[in-house]
Amino acid sequence: MDRSTARRSLGRVRLPGPLSEAGTNLDAWVRDYAYALRRQASGEIRRPKPRRYRLSTPETPVIILLPGIYETWAFMLPVAETLRARGYDVHAVLDLGRNGGTIEDMAGRVDAYIRREGISHCLLVAHSKGGLIGKLLLSRYNTAGAIHGLVAINTPFAGSPLARLLPLPALRVFQPRSPELAELAASREVDRHIVSIYGRFDPHIPGGSHLEGAHNIQLETRGHFRPLADARVHEAVLEGIQHLTD
Repeated sequence: MDRSTARRSLGRVRLPGPLSEAGTNLDAWVRDYAYALRRQASGEIRRPKPRRYRLSTPETPVIILLPGIYETWAFMLPVAETLRARGYDVHAVLDLGRNGGTIEDMAGRVDAYIRREGISHCLLVAHSKGGLIGKLLLSRYNTAGAIHGLVAINTPFAGSPLARLLPLPALRVFQPRSPELAELAASREVDRHIVSIYGRFDPHIPGGSHLEGAHNIQLETRGHFRPLADARVHEAVLEGIQHLTD
């Protein structure tokens, strides 16, 4: 066998299943962080205007975006563009900033925005930590009934064991036994108003985002950030909104 034939033969060798899956996940992890860096940089350079995604006379529920930790609303721009194109009035809560505060503080800011804008019928569309903020809003701040449900993308409802490896105050909430997550877990009555969307592999949430009692949608996506730009996730978000409004 000559060298060129040997190389072609080696190129056809398939790794065993577990090794192939690990390699695919590693590739997804690298692409995920590259995407996050590009998206953060794009938000700083472009600085999109939230008013562009508003509708003056919407015939559908108001959509309020809730980004993840250290993300501005612009991180969810691909989702916002899809929703706006489908006729939804999309709101960004600028008071959240980069969403580095406590879940309770951030929920309070969203509640203040809803009251200030006089919103009487809305749905929350969230990423990661934003989903925890959304569940707290449903369980504690929704006395007027303005919030009709939550569509959460890659949200650590049960926390993440990886949070123990990063001793930053803002990340303590993601520890599986944190007081904040324990309180949210006890609020089972609102889970039926939640749609949880998650993929096959999430490097930040090894245990996944399945939420008992919620409407769960698992996709074949991989990553924590990059799925926000995936058309399959966008369709799942639209499906989730429809589920909550039926």
